[in-house]
Amino acid sequence: MQFKLKEVPICADLEYEMIQITQSVRDFVEESGIANGIVYVITEHTTTGITVNESLSCVEKDIMEKLDQLAPDNDTYHHNHYLPTYGTIGGNAPGHLKSLLTGNHCVFPIMGGKLKLGHAADIYFCEYDGIKNRKYMIYAMGE
Repeated sequence: MQFKLKEVPICADLEYEMIQITQSVRDFVEESGIANGIVYVITEHTTTGITVNESLSCVEKDIMEKLDQLAPDNDTYHHNHYLPTYGTIGGNAPGHLKSLLTGNHCVFPIMGGKLKLGHAADIYFCEYDGIKNRKYMIYAMGE
């Protein structure tokens, strides 16, 4: 059994954005040398998400608009107070909630050395907390 891990740096161009990362995952799987197994894609941050959906700009827009309705920036949140452990005010409660809704990972099979992904499916890294340097992990295991 082989185990391969890659941390991928990423930075959104916009404050809130869905960034397609499917090709990055495909490339890693093919370079890993794993013929059959599983690949996980996991965000390292609690105000970002990993999700899978159809890669259409109208679908992306619908997702982001609905998330904004469910966790709007201008709502009242308990998280908006001084956090002594961080030395700053926590003002990113909407990002935490949006991350909770989209999730922090996805899992796919590896078959014949290739990522096994549905016909219209693409993998997204979702930024919900501004333009920041972030990372996500791609973790493949198998033989």
